[in-house]
Amino acid sequence: MASKFTELAIDCADPAALARFWCAVLGYEVQDEEDGFVGIGSPAVPDDQRGPVAPALTFARVPEGKTVKNRLHIDVSPTDRDQHDEVRRLLDLGARHADVGQGDERWVVLADPEGNEFCVLADRRP
Repeated sequence: MASKFTELAIDCADPAALARFWCAVLGYEVQDEEDGFVGIGSPAVPDDQRGPVAPALTFARVPEGKTVKNRLHIDVSPTDRDQHDEVRRLLDLGARHADVGQGDERWVVLADPEGNEFCVLADRRP
């Protein structure tokens, strides 16, 4: 038996604000919230839909700020628009372009409102 990837924990200064950003990015909803902690995840999957359930994200308040490039990051793939339009949508939500030395690649590197880098991949529609 193997382990299953169920959640990704993210340290941050403002869990509620960062959770709102990622809910808007991923179409997630808040599933748990207490002082200094917010958990978000995919809405309930209808009974007639099959497939894996996406991992939850948890945001925990920590006193220290981000100081270096992430060693682990999230990749997102547009589902109903092309990469350019998705990047524009994410920038409008509060993301910003980030340079991590990626050069000229097919993916676009952005940072969330607290500076955590993530990539917007080229279209991966089924």
